[in-house]
Amino acid sequence: MTTLPDLTNDTLWAILNNELDDDTVNRLVWHYLGYRQTEEGWDTAAVDPAWVEKYPEPPNFIESRPATVQLTRSIPAEYKQLLKEELGFKGYTIDQLVPRLTRRATMTNWLLAYRAQQNAD
Repeated sequence: MTTLPDLTNDTLWAILNNELDDDTVNRLVWHYLGYRQTEEGWDTAAVDPAWVEKYPEPPNFIESRPATVQLTRSIPAEYKQLLKEELGFKGYTIDQLVPRLTRRATMTNWLLAYRAQQNAD
């Protein structure tokens, strides 16, 4: 497995700007959700039970609306605006409002919330 990029603002902007491939973006979220790939399959010991119940294997967030909705719902209310507040992201233009990009924005916001929670602890 290739090394994942650090959870920096540059990485987050690369996700939003479609500069990081879908597989890497998915693997970043899987990693921070707690999924670990082993030779035997997926180790979910560190994954929240609500995720494991629905997704014993990590979902492809780019392709799965239900998984992305669950990701959105798992962002605490105080972190829902981090795309704007921390990155200054103004959103996509009307012609860019396609599921793939909006799901990337959701994934970026979830990663921002994860990072903020880790720094708060």
